[in-house]
Amino acid sequence: MSLNKALLIGNVGRDPDVRYVDADRPVATFSLATHEPAYTLPNGTQVAERTEWHNIITWGKLAKQVEQYVRKGNKLFVEGSIHTRSYEDKASIRRTVTEIWAEKVDFLNSPPKEAGGDV
Repeated sequence: MSLNKALLIGNVGRDPDVRYVDADRPVATFSLATHEPAYTLPNGTQVAERTEWHNIITWGKLAKQVEQYVRKGNKLFVEGSIHTRSYEDKASIRRTVTEIWAEKVDFLNSPPKEAGGDV
């Protein structure tokens, strides 16, 4: 048995970018920041706050809802699966990117009135 599940709570880093892979199949992408607060180890060593940036991908109906309601700064709960892919950039350098393919996106702060609270 195996499980590929990601659960994130964080803040949207940029407004979603939406494109269409087919005439009627939208894909929306945006970044989500999560952070670990600073803390002190038992020996007195200070560990600084750490922020992680996540690439979030949504498809279909969810992508359309994300395009309409999600904005930079929103606090969201995102549930999805982890996907890794590789590509060659313009300089022919091999790059690897990890993405969260979201299946569910919920607002944790005040969403627009039309959104209701669930995207």
